[in-house]
Amino acid sequence: MKILERYILKENITPFLVSLMVTTFVMLLDKLIDLLNLIIEKKLDVFTIISIFSLSLPFMLALTVPMAVLLASIMSFGRFSVDNELVAFKSCGINVYTLMRPTVIAAVFLSLFMIYFNNSILPETNHKLKNLMIKANYRRPVTAIVPGTFTSLKNYTIYAKDRVEDQLLGIIIYVREGTKFPQTITAARGNIELRNGGNSLKAYLYDGQMHERDNTDPASYQLSSFKRFVLNLPDLGYQLNEEGSDYRGDRELSSKAMQKIVKTRSQEKDIIIQNIKTIKNEIAILESDSLKHQYATERELENERKRNLKKNQNMLKIESDRLEKVENDINKYLVELHKKYSIAVACLIFVLIGAPIGMMTRTSGIGMAFTVSSFVFLIYYGTLTLGEELADKGVISPFIAMWISNIIFAILGIYLIIISVKELKFINIQGFLQKIARRIRLQ
Repeated sequence: MKILERYILKENITPFLVSLMVTTFVMLLDKLIDLLNLIIEKKLDVFTIISIFSLSLPFMLALTVPMAVLLASIMSFGRFSVDNELVAFKSCGINVYTLMRPTVIAAVFLSLFMIYFNNSILPETNHKLKNLMIKANYRRPVTAIVPGTFTSLKNYTIYAKDRVEDQLLGIIIYVREGTKFPQTITAARGNIELRNGGNSLKAYLYDGQMHERDNTDPASYQLSSFKRFVLNLPDLGYQLNEEGSDYRGDRELSSKAMQKIVKTRSQEKDIIIQNIKTIKNEIAILESDSLKHQYATERELENERKRNLKKNQNMLKIESDRLEKVENDINKYLVELHKKYSIAVACLIFVLIGAPIGMMTRTSGIGMAFTVSSFVFLIYYGTLTLGEELADKGVISPFIAMWISNIIFAILGIYLIIISVKELKFINIQGFLQKIARRIRLQ
């Protein structure tokens, strides 16, 4: 029996590795297309480009590993069916459950590894990738200014008519800091540098003018010309040290860190709910007829009642907005928390559904297996994405949103396994497609 288990695992490992490389390569190409404009504009060096793609790999692997499991299951068990090995196994008294057992056990261990991967490795690489992308965008800051559009940076607005390499032409800068009337600076050409970790900007301007209006005397207008002028724009609010930003988004946190945030937000939510109850009680008292009648005896008391009522209504609006934001934060972190586990467990789910599909479709070719697995994975990931959006909006619970795909596919997989065991139905997809192609040719 151990020989059989090793044989089945061997037949699954090779398709798995091939599928993993193919699917990851496809996602890398997609990433390359997205980054191509950034690479060209910022003139990134080879080391930075390699670092970006290396740090992008863990995120891709989180998706491609389950898909590779699905592909490998369809291909390996499809080959067993095509080569009539299934018939040979069954004639020896070996059923489908026994054949699937080593693959299922391997999928369980792979799922456990992916849980560790999604909680420990992936958040760190996502965080490093984010900081690297921010630093990459700070390179050649002039490319961030699109010719013909106004670019706002805190209290400054920059406009350039055209851009040639790293030089801007036809520059207009509006400085709104510390003045009622914006200071206007024009220049025929200039260069821009980011400094202090992206927190300050220095502009070298040539052949221009400065237009200023006196705050105390609007009729007073000052115009001065310059051949070369250096403009420092400090405190842009984009401070980034050499190590990168310490701030982490939901995809840069482990489950433990997100659970702490959810606990803190939940406590904050309870306080806000209590505040809302208190404010509503105050509003109810102020709106009560008996109190209105009492206040109506004196105009000052009536006006005070109205002011207090308006104040409480404003406070209720503020607290309600706070409650909505906190609930959205809780849902966002819970969605990401459950996603880390659900995608990892998908490795096991895809074995349950991939093995019977492979046996029933009777296909061992990578082309057909890739088509079938892509269709299954698109449905799975589409359901997952839809659930994530609904959960973020609070329509459904994060648990249901992230686990409903696994539950549905697990039930479907178990049903297909039972069908395979009973040999109730075989689906020859390849033959079905060939028939359709012949009919199209005849027409």
